[in-house]
Amino acid sequence: MIDSLNRLLKEVRACHICRDLPLGPKPILQVASSKVRLLITGQAPGTRAHETGITFNDPSGDRLREWMGINRSLFYNDQLISIIPMGFCYPGSYERGGDLPPRKECAPQWRAKLLKLLPDIELTLLVGSYAQNYVLGKGSLTERVKNFRDYLPNFLPLPHPSWRTRIWAKKNPFFETEVLPELKKRVCDILQLK
Repeated sequence: MIDSLNRLLKEVRACHICRDLPLGPKPILQVASSKVRLLITGQAPGTRAHETGITFNDPSGDRLREWMGINRSLFYNDQLISIIPMGFCYPGSYERGGDLPPRKECAPQWRAKLLKLLPDIELTLLVGSYAQNYVLGKGSLTERVKNFRDYLPNFLPLPHPSWRTRIWAKKNPFFETEVLPELKKRVCDILQLK
């Protein structure tokens, strides 16, 4: 299976389906082992991830790692955690600021093929509304995060860990009191950190 995964990853990393991207195509994901048990699905790389080639390599990534209760080296251990965003390339930004949504071509082209080669995934963190809407269908991010237990044990919906989430978290205290402890426990259990 690892040979099939390596062939597919080579194909993914050479993808140029979206030729009109503002910074050009540069697929960024973290997949190295067909034995990983934890998958993170976010929206798309930002400019810093595009520059460095490392997904979640920004303050949002710092916040996500804090939520998960793990450090940077564990987060980027590709033998333990896979990161497959909805879009693999930086999509650009709105004129008024903020990143554009992930391109629609990416997930249908690659997601199912990749997941087929990752049969041991026990939990997928659905980070943000784009990931949740693609995997679970249209719905309210707040309601999904509030009712996170309805999606366990396979999925755990989370807000996007941007700076804006601090405002959202203050309005939704259940996130810190209920969701984050459960997230940390499940990550600890799956990664066998005890």
